[in-house]
Amino acid sequence: MSRPAGPGGPTSRRGGGPGKRPQPQPLPNGRCNPLCPYFRCMNKALTITRRIVRGRMQRVALCRMVGGPCIGPDCQYAACAMHALLPDGTCAYAKEKGSKSAEEVEKEILEELKKEEEELRRAERIMRKHGFEVDEDML
Repeated sequence: MSRPAGPGGPTSRRGGGPGKRPQPQPLPNGRCNPLCPYFRCMNKALTITRRIVRGRMQRVALCRMVGGPCIGPDCQYAACAMHALLPDGTCAYAKEKGSKSAEEVEKEILEELKKEEEELRRAERIMRKHGFEVDEDML
């Protein structure tokens, strides 16, 4: 007779199964989320409870130190286990997801190089026009 999987079992939402790491969960605007599994309170005052919010059960982060809701990244005791909390309160992981691909970055670099070469050629023409000698190794 098989038993249903309990907390932390292979099909558990909390454990995520064997070999699975929880993913950072920043807010949609890129700010750090106190409900993220990597968010830490250095004062050990963070507690997560379930409350009814607008008729639905939701997880809510509470601060035991002030006895109210956790203010998240704005708190002086806020930290991230993945070192992804930036000084302005945003999550570096969220910025990483929205970053450009390697191909786009390479295209931008090539465009910048072309612009620089064009500027050097223009400077060379101006120098020759005014009678200055141009070193070939400058090019």
